[in-house]
Amino acid sequence: MEGLNLATHALHPYVVPITVAVLMGLFMVQRYGTGRIGGVFGPIMLLWFAVLALLGFVWVVREPRVLWALNPAHAVMFFVRNGWHGTLVFGAVILCVTGCEALYADMGHFGRKPLTLAWFWLVFPAFLLNYFGQGACVMIHTGEPVGNLFYRLAPGPFLYPLILLATVATVIASQALISSMFSLARQAILLDVFPRMGIVHTSSEIEGRIYVPVVNATLFLATIGLVLGFRQSSSLAGAYGVAVIGVMMITTLLLGAVQIEQWKWPLWQVIAMSGTLLVIETAFLMGNAPKVEHGAWFPLAAGLGVFLVLNTWRKGKITLARGAGKRMG
Repeated sequence: MEGLNLATHALHPYVVPITVAVLMGLFMVQRYGTGRIGGVFGPIMLLWFAVLALLGFVWVVREPRVLWALNPAHAVMFFVRNGWHGTLVFGAVILCVTGCEALYADMGHFGRKPLTLAWFWLVFPAFLLNYFGQGACVMIHTGEPVGNLFYRLAPGPFLYPLILLATVATVIASQALISSMFSLARQAILLDVFPRMGIVHTSSEIEGRIYVPVVNATLFLATIGLVLGFRQSSSLAGAYGVAVIGVMMITTLLLGAVQIEQWKWPLWQVIAMSGTLLVIETAFLMGNAPKVEHGAWFPLAAGLGVFLVLNTWRKGKITLARGAGKRMG
């Protein structure tokens, strides 16, 4: 919706209300399930990534020097010149790597092969071309304010269609997130580490299509609160970055545990793989640490709240079981 600001400043006061309206519609349709419209998600996302690639490619052709960014020497010299202060750049580019953490979660639903094909043949090339295009745009307009860099890539007549496509793609991505939250809540209930709540099955054929009213309402209120509180996506970048890099680090630690305990990998191999990932993720965490006071505190507070609920429920169940055992004894 923020692309409307680039189209005309007259629409600026309506960005937040329109965003809230889209979110309200998204959460209201959850009770009906997404099976009927799920078939159109794939083609729309295919179009989305194709547009990302095309927009970036056009600008790369205009300024091919941006491809010199592939040379790792630039990154090495950057950190040589800036030292530890250079890690702050990781906080600025964290949103470029968000979404990678979702690959781990979706692996259990789709398997390795479709995710590998989609990532290496579609998603990653499209992202890479688009980011190169944004870099080329900055190089061409050096010294000029570029505003919302992504929407700046689009020629004037295509701005409104791009805003519409971006909105639809965001809704689809948000739908995937909401569905995953329903699945997580269900799994936590089955593991008896989360309070029991009503679960509605929205499909008679696919078990994973469920609707959890309490989770849906909680997500709705939290999301609306974030939009009204932060009012622009740039203010949320820090919060989102810390949340994503936190998920990545936890996943890497769990991967290391599986490699040692289940796969019986030698220690040097675990360090070579999981250790390398952890070093990169630690750099991103350090780069985002200064943002804690500027919104990044929110995911930490939310995570602490969920942990307290899970821990309290688990300890309460253990205490009740012990009390019942003593009475029976």
